[in-house]
Amino acid sequence: MENEMTLSFAAISENEALARMTLTFFVAALDPTLEEISEYKTVISEAVTNAIIHGYEEDRSGIVTVHAALDGREVTVTISDQGGGIENVEEAMQPMYTSKPERERSGMGFTIMESFTDSLSVDSGQEGGTTVTFKKKFSPVQETCSSVG
Repeated sequence: MENEMTLSFAAISENEALARMTLTFFVAALDPTLEEISEYKTVISEAVTNAIIHGYEEDRSGIVTVHAALDGREVTVTISDQGGGIENVEEAMQPMYTSKPERERSGMGFTIMESFTDSLSVDSGQEGGTTVTFKKKFSPVQETCSSVG
């Protein structure tokens, strides 16, 4: 591991942007492509939003914790809450599954996260909160060619 950081914040929707921007700055030195950074930010947004909306339901007094570790060009991010947990992780990870249809949730959060990461795991217990861990490897920095005219 070359670098790591931990950030904890109140489980309120305004803090999703805080997590997204902080973790984006954390990998900025890798000079990711626009596509890579867009995918990375999307995964962070989905995971943090899930922790806030599903982890704590209407009780926003909880805390969301984000940990990131950088090893070469690969980042490992863990986003956790101590909320209610997921009853059936396998079912929750199915495309179009939502436990909150009345809130117009699409049920695509885990599917999106899986498609934009190299690996994704979800650990949850009904009484012990949820931890989402993902890894994303960023491509090597492309050297630019300059021509002398």
